[in-house]
Amino acid sequence: MSKHRIIVAATLAVVTVCVGAGVWVGVSGPATAAGIDPTQFVSGVDNPYYPLPPGSTLIYRGVRDGASQVDRVHVTNRTKLVQGVETVVVLDIAKHSGRVIEKTYDFFAQDVDGNVWYMGENTKEFDAHGHVTSTEGSWEAGVDGAVAGIIMEAAPQVADGYRQEYLAGHAEDQAWILTLDNSIDVPYGRLHKVIRTMEWSPLEPNVVDEKWYAPGIGIVREVSVAGGQEVAKLVAVHTA
Repeated sequence: MSKHRIIVAATLAVVTVCVGAGVWVGVSGPATAAGIDPTQFVSGVDNPYYPLPPGSTLIYRGVRDGASQVDRVHVTNRTKLVQGVETVVVLDIAKHSGRVIEKTYDFFAQDVDGNVWYMGENTKEFDAHGHVTSTEGSWEAGVDGAVAGIIMEAAPQVADGYRQEYLAGHAEDQAWILTLDNSIDVPYGRLHKVIRTMEWSPLEPNVVDEKWYAPGIGIVREVSVAGGQEVAKLVAVHTA
């Protein structure tokens, strides 16, 4: 086993133990199992590692399940009220060979401390004829027991762990901060002070992803390091 895979396996084991014990490091405050306190949220999202300026678009190229893929992530001017919180609506369109294969509306909000919360998503997968084949993974905080999670902390620290989303049996992604202050090369350019995270879900226990977040941009690279075949790298940023 390579050193990299040993590190992945060891970290995953720690995450599994922490999840099983109900132990999470990091964020607390405006969200609880009972719901959200809307008074603890602000308008817009400007966390340095997950900024969402309306009108901006990020373009990614990569591979998913062995097929080439282009993702266009656009921060719309729309908002959506979720549990009394005004969220920013982000449209993520994934294409293969020019054909739309998945379209997702994600809902994000930022609390007064600067943490970015993931409040839900509405996702659809399409067949070659443009027909919807699945909406699996869709959820909204406060509906059917779904609970909001954290997508980026205000002050990330190594070993912080946090649940990103929760709808039992459908959306259970979790993240762990691995390293800070990295430098990385992607088609968009060379980036510094990058945060590297590990993401995992008990719904797919053998799949482990790593993501890199750059200041002023957000996600710049994503790769499956176990159990999957997925790579995405930032190639362009368009501002309003």
